[in-house]
Amino acid sequence: MAVNLGVPRTFSTPFLPLLSASSAALQIRHNFTCNPRSSLKFPSRNIPKNPVSVVGCINASASSASAVSTEKEESLPPLEVSEINEKCKKWVWRGYTINYLVYPEGNSDSAGVRPPLLLVHGFGASIAHWRRNIPTLAQSHTVYAIDLLGFGASDKPAGFQYTMEVWAQLILDFLHEVVQKPTVLLGNSVGSLACVIAAAESTRSLVRGLVLLNCAGGMNNKAIVDDWRIKLLLPLLWFFDFLLKQRGIASYLFNRVRQRDNLRDVLLSVYGNKESVDDDLVEIIRKPALDEGALDAFVSIVTGPPGPNPVQLIPKITLPLLVLWGDQDPFTPIDGPVGKYFSSLPSQLPNVKLFLLEGVGHCPHDDRPDLVHEKLLPWLANIPIS
Repeated sequence: MAVNLGVPRTFSTPFLPLLSASSAALQIRHNFTCNPRSSLKFPSRNIPKNPVSVVGCINASASSASAVSTEKEESLPPLEVSEINEKCKKWVWRGYTINYLVYPEGNSDSAGVRPPLLLVHGFGASIAHWRRNIPTLAQSHTVYAIDLLGFGASDKPAGFQYTMEVWAQLILDFLHEVVQKPTVLLGNSVGSLACVIAAAESTRSLVRGLVLLNCAGGMNNKAIVDDWRIKLLLPLLWFFDFLLKQRGIASYLFNRVRQRDNLRDVLLSVYGNKESVDDDLVEIIRKPALDEGALDAFVSIVTGPPGPNPVQLIPKITLPLLVLWGDQDPFTPIDGPVGKYFSSLPSQLPNVKLFLLEGVGHCPHDDRPDLVHEKLLPWLANIPIS
């Protein structure tokens, strides 16, 4: 089976380029990330190459006096994956076991007064994908990280129908039952979209702020805009979904996806900093894919409904919102429909701040954690203290 990793402008699901010898057609499908039944259009916009900060966060000046200084904070070495696994806890949600981490386990003085953070991974990832961020963020915040249902060490129930709404509700229930404080949500890719949905639906003041790292436009490649090329390919693309629902075909393709060499190739294609693609990262993605139920999760996510559209949700959110975007992302490129939409927000919404990160791919927090911390820590320091 041919592996085509050279065609850019794909979307949302990092391992689909491995699934078909005719993956170019699939990659065109991934270009577009708006619900086909929506008449909403993404605005056209030229994006500068240099990192940009457009509009400051709401209440920044009012909170600056009480904000914890970030001068003492520095980027710390990553956590070992083994340490993360040892420190993880279990929480039962609707009868399913959810894996999560709280770090540090005892509140430090600064972490006790700053809002807690909840880190939400993207497709195929898990808590350990944040190993390069947790120690640095924990200098001034209590950090929670969660394995979404179907990923990591959380349950992967057979036959479960995964949706973006399910993950958003899981996040909200976790905040209510476990964190029990207004929290800043940080998400990557589909994890970002789950955080957007949760923030838009929250009615209990559970969310204090929102950080989006290369946000996805939907759970999978069905979140498309009205484009003639997509219309031409739709019969072929829906047939591909039909094939994935055939157990034997899906099993064969999934076995190819989770091979170490294939995973490494895909990760190298979506990371700007190739040195970040180490053996630990490959195993972080690969190991949960070997679990019973992982195939069912993969098929359900790839073939299921795309979920709510961020274009419809973002205007409902008045919380401080930080958008960090890697400019070398082949899945949700900054000059693609989703990237253009998010890049237009700072000029339209006063609560949104955007930074474009040069030479960074789809997972900025793991690709170049230093650049993410440089923009993230000062922004967090300006979140009002409760």
